[in-house]
Amino acid sequence: MTIFQELKRRGLIAQMSHEKEIENLLTNESIKFYVGFDATADSLHIGHMMQLITMKRLQDAGHYPIALLGTATTLIGDPTGKTDMRKMLSPEDIANNAENFKKQMSRYLNFSEGKAEIVKNLDWFADIKYLDFLRDVGRHFSVNKMLTAECFKSRMEKGLSFLEFNYMLLQSYDFLHLYREKGVKLQIGGDDQWSNILAGADLVRRIEQVGDRSSPQAFAMTFALLATKEGKKMGKTERGALWLDSSRCSPFDFFQYFRNVDDSDVINRLKMMTFVPIEEIEEMEKTLEGAKLNSAKELLAFELTKTVHGEEEAVKARDAAKNVFGAGSIDANMPTVSVSESKINILDLLLETKLCGSKRDARTNVEQGGVSVDDKKVTDANTVIEISDFIVVKKGKKNFIKVKLS
Repeated sequence: MTIFQELKRRGLIAQMSHEKEIENLLTNESIKFYVGFDATADSLHIGHMMQLITMKRLQDAGHYPIALLGTATTLIGDPTGKTDMRKMLSPEDIANNAENFKKQMSRYLNFSEGKAEIVKNLDWFADIKYLDFLRDVGRHFSVNKMLTAECFKSRMEKGLSFLEFNYMLLQSYDFLHLYREKGVKLQIGGDDQWSNILAGADLVRRIEQVGDRSSPQAFAMTFALLATKEGKKMGKTERGALWLDSSRCSPFDFFQYFRNVDDSDVINRLKMMTFVPIEEIEEMEKTLEGAKLNSAKELLAFELTKTVHGEEEAVKARDAAKNVFGAGSIDANMPTVSVSESKINILDLLLETKLCGSKRDARTNVEQGGVSVDDKKVTDANTVIEISDFIVVKKGKKNFIKVKLS
């Protein structure tokens, strides 16, 4: 089975600019391809993991990945999927975020010489003059066509700033630059980036005019986004985004997130996100119910936690979950937070531990009997909790945390 066939069999590929040509490149050549990552936070999240895993699959098949860190494009802000303008970050914050990305990416990709590399687009945008950019690049873009792109549609009602309108041009130029300087032939990314990625491939063909336009040397491919059965983006938890940094999302919480995915999502996640052989997953799919379903969920959670945090942490998370949910005991590896007050109101405690996102949410959970402290239900929102050493706070059946006095 070729890498292209495996990507399709796992349900990863969403759209392609030229399917036959891309299949030929991935099957019969060793090519350079790139994926862009805007440095909008100090950690990668689960959405980035999909991109990194796909990059690793291609690298293992003999291709050369380039991770492009958007130290320039982050200054503008990608409007894709946003109803409001993104928060403006300082160049210093962006540079710091990019460095954190570089460290995290090394867990997925082999960046030794000749295997892969990381580049930053501010390195070439910093010296480009705006008027030259408009004349050389801007003239190849139709405003009418740009306004039909999915990445702009959600912003048209509230207003799309001219700053953001430039984003597609900048991302497209990235492809042109990497095509010229490094021989990159393919850009891949999440399917929400289809308009931007396709625009980049088209810009290369327009400017470079390589051979017959029917046989382009720049290609676009997107892969399916992580989504729930309702079609919503996957990766949001009650405590926020599902981060890949252990200081922002513990290995235990990460494990539990995937251990508790909807039954209908298990096989799809195993296919798209893990390196479990596709034949094994397809065999599981035939008899997925009862105990076998629970085993598949545990396999999914373990494999993903191992990929992100390492096998040792994955084992700890799995064992902690079995201890807490199986025997009902306290485990050293369960998520823990420290508080400075020995007495704290139950609503404030739920906010402090991030088990609830607001006081209203906390009050509702308490009054409806969904909160317990050391296995004793708390139903009065005015309850003051005393902490001498540590306590275990639970919300519902699957959300809990150990709270200790600092």
